[in-house]
Amino acid sequence: MAAVFLVMLYEYSPLFYISVITLCFVITAAMVLGWFGFDVPVILRSSDEAESVSTAPEKSMVQVTNPFALELGTKAASVTEGITLRPGCLEECVLTCYWGCSIQALQLAMQSHQRGPRLSTPQLFQEAVHFQYHHCQSFILDKESKEEQFTQIPIDLGITDLGPMPRERYPLVAVLTLAEPEARDTYNIVANVAVIHVPDDKYRLSARILFQHLLTAQGNMYELKPLFMSTDNEGSSRATDPPAGGDASEAQGPGEEAVEAEDEEEEEEQESEGEWSETQGKDCVVCQNAPLNRVLLPCRHACVCDGCVSRLQHCPMCRAFVMESFALSQRPPASAEEEDDDDEEEENKDVGGNGAHEE
Repeated sequence: MAAVFLVMLYEYSPLFYISVITLCFVITAAMVLGWFGFDVPVILRSSDEAESVSTAPEKSMVQVTNPFALELGTKAASVTEGITLRPGCLEECVLTCYWGCSIQALQLAMQSHQRGPRLSTPQLFQEAVHFQYHHCQSFILDKESKEEQFTQIPIDLGITDLGPMPRERYPLVAVLTLAEPEARDTYNIVANVAVIHVPDDKYRLSARILFQHLLTAQGNMYELKPLFMSTDNEGSSRATDPPAGGDASEAQGPGEEAVEAEDEEEEEEQESEGEWSETQGKDCVVCQNAPLNRVLLPCRHACVCDGCVSRLQHCPMCRAFVMESFALSQRPPASAEEEDDDDEEEENKDVGGNGAHEE
């Protein structure tokens, strides 16, 4: 009877014929697009295909302490008028500013750090760049000092610009090294090399830090990169993402360790420096429920939680393909947290019951 009914509909209803052909075309097109890797709506995907989506592998992390921090000062900067730098170190350090440092000499110096003696002192760094710079100026920095340091090319050198583009010299290379030999044995990171652009008469781009490199005692070199946060309080974090080729490492800034403050000003500084640790617990942009804890690579967007990262192939912020991810902090699984909460509730009940019995 059913076959006869369908035949009658086919003969007397052209609309039924058109709808059947359209449905077959939609299903065939979805299968072809899914086969070639195009995004297909979830409603057209089978459950087996949805479960077979590969998750991005987790990048291994090694937590280290970075004793150096360097930011640009508040005053306007130029090659002729100088620039202010605001360093911050956990130990007594030496800030060495190399004006007009040769690009090739700096690259060779960084390579020599990996092969030969470690560039852990200003003298070793000067020898590594073969003194190919216009002017050098050094500052002794006290422990945890936030005072801005002013550096400038001497006027008698008559340097107002560094030539047309492309240039053979960086405007300014600022190197932070530990002053005490005992501190060099304590920290794994022995130097912080920052390349800074300073505007001049021929290239008026505003002053900025182009890139920073961390040099370790083992001869490794990592590039310090910002993380793009999804919160409104702060646009980038103090965590680092070293380049591919070695284990990832999370370098902590000077203000991220718990240090007892002696006065109210130091306490306020520590509170302001600890704001990021609070903002990193904001909600995930996907589920809007769990705390934000995952950084996606290579785009470096920190915007999802531990649960949603396993369901993503593209970054929800920029749609870049996710190659790897790493956690900002090691959090226990949700089930473990619930078990801990249940245990605490049971203990509280037992304590309350015992107290009532004693009365």
